[in-house]
Parts: sequence; C-alpha cells; structure tokens
Amino acid sequence: MRTRSTTIAALATLIIALPALASMSSPPSTPPPQPQSATPAGDTPAEASQVSGRQKAEKLYAEAYEDVAKAKQELEKGKEKNAQKKFKSALESADEATRLDDKYHEAWNLVGFASRKLGDYDRALKAYDRCLSLKPDYVPAREYLGEAYVELGNMKKAREQLVWLDHLNATDDLKTLKALIEGYEAAHPESPAAKPDSAAAKPATASGQ
Repeated sequence: MRTRSTTIAALATLIIALPALASMSSPPSTPPPQPQSATPAGDTPAEASQVSGRQKAEKLYAEAYEDVAKAKQELEKGKEKNAQKKFKSALESADEATRLDDKYHEAWNLVGFASRKLGDYDRALKAYDRCLSLKPDYVPAREYLGEAYVELGNMKKAREQLVWLDHLNATDDLKTLKALIEGYEAAHPESPAAKPDSAAAKPATASGQ
C-alpha cells in the first residue's frame, strides 16, 4: 500500500511540474525590445537615420544646456574667463545639434543665446531668426531676441518683441524685457528711442562699419 501510494504521489507531482518545465524551454510570449540602433519596422533607412540624428541632436542640446547653466554659475562667481569657456562649449554642442537637425528650434535658440554671450551679435540674430522662422510663438527666443536688441541699443526692435510677448501672454518674459528696455533708456537719456535697423548689426561686424 505504501509503495502504491508513493508511486501515485510521484506521478501527481510530475504531472503538476510538466507545464512549468515546458515553459522554461519555450520562448517568451512577448519578444524582447529591439536595440535602439535597429531600424524600426516599416521605416526606411533614411527615416531611421533621421530619428538617429534627432536623438544625437537632443543629446548635444542637453550638453549645451548644461554648459550654459555652468557658465551662469561662473559669472555669478565673477569668473568671466571660465564662463566664456563654457559658453563656447555650449555653442559648439548646440551648433552641431542644428547641423544634425536643422529644424530643432530649441537648439537654434541656444545657438543665439551662447553667441550673444560671446559677443557675436550677428550670429545671434541669425540664429534667433532661424528659430522663430520655425516656431514664431517660441517665447524664450522672443525674449532673448529683445534682450539682444537692448544690448545693441535698438529700442525699436526690442519693443517689437514686447508686442509679441504681450500677444503670447508671456507675462513674466514681458516684464523682464520691459525692465531691461526701461533701464537702458534711463541710463542713456541722450539716446534716441529708436535707432536705424543698420545700427543693430554694427557691433557684430569685424570692421565695425
């Protein structure tokens, strides 16, 4: 009796274990995710290349953004040279991001910001214009473009960005730019309220003409 009971128990245990053993040798019901470098199903190599380019551009943008943050910290410490190095590094990364993805408006805005901080206003204005041609309602670029014109002494152009910011309901950015305009005008009472458009690019030219 004991031998028969033991045999029955062993058979029952084996029957219960069979499904588990089978599952160990079978492939999972859901296939593992493909590596990110693989071409997605249905995409052509060209489309996959565009996705890859955008991913690289986003990584470069993140690096540039971090460098700008570090540059600001260096400026707060009064370390101008260190800040300039960080702005140059940010410009290189952001510029490469725009090469990889010419429609990356945030990267164009960062190119403009870094260029302006390095004193290259001609390049900054072109970068802001490119950014805003892609996304006219991009508030950061509108505000920074206004700042650039304030620094160049072109209040007419700076106030045009105030109109945009008001239209976009960008209250905080509008207040920031308005304060800069009023501060400049208070510090330069002898300056005309508006300068010719050609004056805006004057500081950025190598010849100064």
